[in-house]
Amino acid sequence: MDAGAKVIEIIAEQAVIDPSDINLDHSLEDLGIDSLGLVESIFAIEEAFDIAVPFNANEPSAGEFDFSSVAAIIAAVEGLVRDKA
Repeated sequence: MDAGAKVIEIIAEQAVIDPSDINLDHSLEDLGIDSLGLVESIFAIEEAFDIAVPFNANEPSAGEFDFSSVAAIIAAVEGLVRDKA
């Protein structure tokens, strides 16, 4: 499974929807994922890819990690995985 498919699977699980219902330009907010769901998604992504996501729960928009859309999250995860390799 590629990184994009795994990220979509994790987000779909948090949103309690089918992965096929997720569009790359959706924001987490569009999918009904609140701040707790965001944190749970981050933990799941970190565990799935064995990476550390730069994230501050008190200031979600302050970090370098882009949560603006599903596509942005996938690109950021792929970058972290690449940097780790």
